[in-house]
Amino acid sequence: MDHGTHKSEIPTGLLVCNLGSPDSPTASGVRRFLSEFLSDPRVVDLPRLPWCLLLHGLILPLRCRRVAREYAKIWTADGSPLTAITRRLSAAIATELARTEHNLRVLPAMCYGKPELTTALEDFRLTGIRRLVVLPLFPQYSATTTAALYDAVNRELHHWRALPELCFIQRYHAAPAYLRTLVENIRAERKPEENTRHLLFSFHGIPERYVQAGDPYADECIATAEAVARELGLAKGRWALSYQSRFGREPWLAPETVATLTNWAKNGVREVDVVCPGFAVDGLETLREIAHDAQRDFLAAGGLSFRYIAALNDQPNHARALADVVRQHLAP
Repeated sequence: MDHGTHKSEIPTGLLVCNLGSPDSPTASGVRRFLSEFLSDPRVVDLPRLPWCLLLHGLILPLRCRRVAREYAKIWTADGSPLTAITRRLSAAIATELARTEHNLRVLPAMCYGKPELTTALEDFRLTGIRRLVVLPLFPQYSATTTAALYDAVNRELHHWRALPELCFIQRYHAAPAYLRTLVENIRAERKPEENTRHLLFSFHGIPERYVQAGDPYADECIATAEAVARELGLAKGRWALSYQSRFGREPWLAPETVATLTNWAKNGVREVDVVCPGFAVDGLETLREIAHDAQRDFLAAGGLSFRYIAALNDQPNHARALADVVRQHLAP
């Protein structure tokens, strides 16, 4: 998307990046996406040959049809919610930045799938940008997401003769504008008298050994949840943090989201809200895994009221918050 550029100017490029999604809710579409995603050694760091044999010989053949059915349940006229919302959010960030930054070209891209990272970077190369700013839509840093994107960007830049100055925004989990927007989003859903409802912060999980090897992700998730709970004035025992989306048999970060919700229900908690601050926009992991599956399990365990608080998505205050994060990195 172009904003305020002229042929004689050489703009800065801003790449707004999310993880990605299948390009169709079909077994073949899911297979292409999962094959690319799960083949990334940043995501799964097991020995390559045994993992590739397991992935292509067992995991993909068994999972793709089932996962495709789940995607079909959230698919929209614009395609994948994650992809469509990311495009709209990128455009909204561009509009916000155009108020102060008049020589900036903004494009959305995905680590895996479409819109392709390679296409966006080729656009920037042909434009002749001298500076590239990369905004990963991952508030909390993890090697499985942020670093994977860093690797992908640098693989493409390896082919450039004239390298741009690279500004890579590694994290924004503690950015005041981001935290303020999270708080506003939660308050908009919870009336003052509903502060007695339990609030669960659910983040995407990663294997425990990744954290033990130095990934700061868990610390940043805790920092985000504590900051928001403090600003909301939540009493101890009225909120908790958990991790979702486990995959495979090795230990992942705990406590697990569904286990936390079912334990709450069995111990007398009847009303809960769940928010997923690590997801900038909604996708399968929030719209199905939380809003549908986790709700079903909580109610089956004895809960009475479950509310999923949607991701920040392309709300104007979210675009303003991310534009603020970008401006801090554009400042000389």
